Amino acid sequence: MNTVTENNVIGVWPGLHYRDGQAALKFLTEGLGFTVIASYPGVAEGSIAHAELSWPTGGGIMLGSSDAKAEPDEFTALAQLTQSVYLVHADPDSLIGRAIGAGAVVVRGLEDTDYGSRGFTVRDPEGNLWSIGTYAGEIAK
Repeated sequence: MNTVTENNVIGVWPGLHYRDGQAALKFLTEGLGFTVIASYPGVAEGSIAHAELSWPTGGGIMLGSSDAKAEPDEFTALAQLTQSVYLVHADPDSLIGRAIGAGAVVVRGLEDTDYGSRGFTVRDPEGNLWSIGTYAGEIAK
């Protein structure tokens, strides 16, 4: 079982906050292969109040820009912190070049792990870590 229920509703949404939401959308779609399924503007020109992106094998993430609101709140501070997301992908070898081409910096190169996964980790342009691998988690078995 993954994060999509029988009603096709995603039940878990990691949320990320960026200083530059538009640049994040470009990196996540062009570099990693997410698809934008919703995006709502914030108060500042070009900011994102809320966006939802789907991952090709299921699930998705939500994100926002730190300048989306007129007054900073507790979520605004998250844009200053390193955040981390793991993505399941059947062929990470095919994705690493695309991520690098979109501005990712390799933190951990492609490798096979002792628990049977193959994957890599990159840092996005704002410093967040994205690990991509074949390991689908114990819940998926």
